[in-house]
Amino acid sequence: MRRHWQKTPLLVRQAIPDFAPPVLRPRLFELAGQEGVESRLAQNVNGSWSLRKGPVPRRSLPPLSRPNWTLLVQGVDLHDDAIHTLMSRFRFIPDARLDDLMISFATDGGGVGPHFDSYDVFLLQAHGQRRWRIGRQKDLRLRDDVPMKILADFQPEQDYVLDPGDMLYLPPGWAHDGIAQGQCMTYSVGFRVPERRELARELLPRLADEDGVDDLRRVLYRDAQQPAVQAPAEIPATLTAFARDALERALAEPLALERALGEVLTEPKPHVWFDPGQCTGLERGIVLDRRTRMLFDSQHVFINGESYRASGRDAALVRKLANDRCLGTRELRKASTDAMALLASWGDAGWLHTTEN
Repeated sequence: MRRHWQKTPLLVRQAIPDFAPPVLRPRLFELAGQEGVESRLAQNVNGSWSLRKGPVPRRSLPPLSRPNWTLLVQGVDLHDDAIHTLMSRFRFIPDARLDDLMISFATDGGGVGPHFDSYDVFLLQAHGQRRWRIGRQKDLRLRDDVPMKILADFQPEQDYVLDPGDMLYLPPGWAHDGIAQGQCMTYSVGFRVPERRELARELLPRLADEDGVDDLRRVLYRDAQQPAVQAPAEIPATLTAFARDALERALAEPLALERALGEVLTEPKPHVWFDPGQCTGLERGIVLDRRTRMLFDSQHVFINGESYRASGRDAALVRKLANDRCLGTRELRKASTDAMALLASWGDAGWLHTTEN
């Protein structure tokens, strides 16, 4: 992290020695054909690129003998426990930044063209070989004749061939082009990169909905001193000042921003849903559902877009749950009745399960 994170690439030979990929080609093809799973099929036929968005059923895939095609399946960690466990190896980076794991299967020569990402990525070779050419790339112009974001003039500086278990880390903005040498499968661990304006758009509605911001709910705009005007379409300066004061008061509300941020960061992705049901036997041990996002700060715990004030022994317990993603019998014996009721409600919502399940 000190030497390479968001600074320079890093190649790690045998990052996972004797790596046995938990998801193989048949399972990946099955996932690609399912509703609610993000998938894409990219092909390059005689220099002509095509891109199809999923679902991509098995019968729609080209023959394995045909070169130059790639199947990409996003968010596999949401659909497979073994992949979710593999992602836990990358929790030396805050969960608030960890996004998902994408798997790409490619036939010989397959790839998605030279491109760059705005986020950090770890490229773990799972099966076969892939050749990676990378470069700092000053010219960021993109081709306008293809359906993907492919660089118009890629200038590689380094060249690596990765075997199973090898891993390449790339900081944001580093251009890269991965070409399959024979059939291959690559696991890509990507990270969330909040964009400032987008984050503001997500935070502001939550700040306005804060229960503690009484002034936003009760104070009405008044303009008893408003004179008659010659330009009726002009916005009064007093109304602009009223709007600015409303935002400043929302931001000044104690812990309002902290609550809103935690809720935004744990909000499930649009295509994620949980299977609710009655959860019993929690005292025997619990584990968070692989789709659950859970974070905390000094005052709160956040889970799947909701926030709770946390203090004392129960706070330590739920923070341990967030960090370890599970709690055993010994820890649960220390929980208060209220904490057990809260955990049970999360279990009923499908956010966590008993370890027996």
